[in-house]
Amino acid sequence: MTPDVHRLTAALQDSGVAGVTISWADNNGIPRSRTVPVAALPRVAEVGVGVTSLFAVFDSADAITFAHSDLGTPSGDVRLLPVLEKLVPLAGQPALAWAPGRQLAADGGPWPYDQRAVLERQVDALAADGLTALVGYEMEFGVYLDDDAEPPAPAHAGPAYSPHALVAIDDFVTDVLRDCVANGLELGQLHAEYGPAQMELSLAATDPVTAADNQLLARQTLRVAAKRHGLRLTFAPLPATTVAGNGWHIHTSVWRGDENLLAGGPGPEGAAYIAGLLRDLPAVAAVTAPSQGSLARLRPGYFAGAYGFWGVENREAPLRYVPGSAFLGSGNANVELKTSDASANPYLSLAAVLAAGRAGMAEQLELPEPVQSDPGTWSAEDRAARGIAALPTTAEDQEAALTASPRVTDALGPELLGAFLAVRRSDAGSAAHRELDAVLADLRWRY
Repeated sequence: MTPDVHRLTAALQDSGVAGVTISWADNNGIPRSRTVPVAALPRVAEVGVGVTSLFAVFDSADAITFAHSDLGTPSGDVRLLPVLEKLVPLAGQPALAWAPGRQLAADGGPWPYDQRAVLERQVDALAADGLTALVGYEMEFGVYLDDDAEPPAPAHAGPAYSPHALVAIDDFVTDVLRDCVANGLELGQLHAEYGPAQMELSLAATDPVTAADNQLLARQTLRVAAKRHGLRLTFAPLPATTVAGNGWHIHTSVWRGDENLLAGGPGPEGAAYIAGLLRDLPAVAAVTAPSQGSLARLRPGYFAGAYGFWGVENREAPLRYVPGSAFLGSGNANVELKTSDASANPYLSLAAVLAAGRAGMAEQLELPEPVQSDPGTWSAEDRAARGIAALPTTAEDQEAALTASPRVTDALGPELLGAFLAVRRSDAGSAAHRELDAVLADLRWRY
C-alpha cells in the first residue's frame, strides 16, 4: 500500500530529514541516485525527477557508449520516481531518507530500460503460473583502511571465520548490525570470510523485488558505517589477483502456495526449475557475473562456480542445491547461484534467474544427476563424458551465450539487451591490451 505522501513528508520533516535519496542500479551494477529536498517529495512522487536516458549506456568507468543505436545521441530524458512504500530514513545518515527508484519515459509511460520493471514482469509471469519465489543474498566484501595505501591495507588480518578477526573492527560490525535493523534489513548472519580482510553478510529471503531493493540498501548501509570508522569497502568481484574474490550469491526457492517446490530432494517441479537454470547457466551468468572482474574471478578451485553443473551442498558447483531437513524444515530448501557478484544489476540478475527457472518448469525439463566433486580436478575427457563444460571466460563468449538463450533475452527485452551488450563491449574494449591488475584496480571501488 502506497503511503500518503503528504503525511510521510511531514513525518520526515518532523524527524529532521532534509532530503530523500532515490537510488537505482545501472547495467554495471553501480548504484546511481538523485537526492531531492524533503519538501519536494510530494511533487517528485507524482512526476519524478529528470535524469538522462544515457545512464542505460554508462560503462563501468562512467564512459558513455553511443554504440547502442536507440540511445545513440546525447538527447533524451526520463523520469525517476521514488517507490514510496520502500522509503526508509537512514540510520547512519539521519538527515537523509532512502528509496529505490523506478524509471519512466518522459511522458510517464513505460521505459524499456528500467531494470526494476524487467524483474517485476518476471514476478508477474510467475504469478500467472500460480507461483511465487523467495530470494536471499549472501554478500561478500573486503574491508580496508581508508588511507589511500596501494595496495589497500586490510582492516583485519583473520583468521578466516574467526571471531578474533572482527575484534579489530568491532565498532564497525556493531554499527552494521544496528543500522541494518533500523533500516529494515533482516540479516541472517555476518562473519569474517575466508580471504584476508573479507567479510560476508547474508540478507534474509524475501520476495524478488524487495530482495533487489534490499541489496542496494545494504550497500548504502555498509558504506556509511565503514566511513564512520575510517574504513573503506570493496564489493568488487576480484579486487586484485592476489586476494579472494567476492561473490554475491543468490539463493532462490519457488513456491506453489505454501509448498516449497525445492523441498523433497527436490520434487519434480523443483527439479525442473533447477534444470532450467542449468540449461541457461552460461546466459544467466552473463547477466549475474558480467564484468571484467567477474570473468577474472571465475577460476576453478575458488568456490566461484567455473564449470556448468549442479550439486547437493557442493560449494564448487555454480548451482548448489541446499536441501531442507527435519531440523530446519522444508521451507529452507533452495538453490544457490554462485556465479553472481556486485557488478551485476540485481533486478536484471533475478529476472534472468527466474526466467530460466520458470521456463524449465514450463517445459518439465529433467535434471541430470548431481556432481559431488570438483570437475576442475577431472580430465577434459571425463568432463566431456559427463557433459560438463567451463562457463564463458571472455566477454565475447558471454555475449554469444546470452544471445543464444531466448528465455533470458526475452526477459530482458530487445532494447535493454542492446544497451546491456553495448556496455559490456565498451568495458571489454577498455580492458583490451591492459594488464589485468590495472583493470581490477580501476574496478575495485566502483560497486
